[in-house]
Amino acid sequence: MGHYDTILVPTDGSTHAEEAVEVAFRLAETDDADVHTLFVVDTRLYGEPALSSVELFLNDLEEQGHDVLSELVGRGTERGIDVEREIRHGDPEVTIVEYADEIDADLLVMGYQGHSHQKSRGAVLEGVLDATDRHVLVI
Repeated sequence: MGHYDTILVPTDGSTHAEEAVEVAFRLAETDDADVHTLFVVDTRLYGEPALSSVELFLNDLEEQGHDVLSELVGRGTERGIDVEREIRHGDPEVTIVEYADEIDADLLVMGYQGHSHQKSRGAVLEGVLDATDRHVLVI
């Protein structure tokens, strides 16, 4: 592997995502890279909030994202890693690729499977791989 300055690790708090975070942190320690964590509130099925129950559900997901990312920032900071956090709403595959482009990520580190119950195993990963020319390390 080459030298990386900016590493993006999308997470949903799943076991595979946690493993990806650990690998991203190790790479960041080795390369003195910045790590950007991203939590995507998947709005494909629900759209943006219009009904109170949907709005509450999406708010719960966003709160979960804040909790997951806050914990990761704390862990990274303890290890001397500069960790940025971002929460976005949208289609996970599209949002991950757009954010990677926005921050000019040298590397994406992704878990093979997340919490998604709506898509088949690895579907988000496959969508990202199909849509980006950036280096992607799959954990």
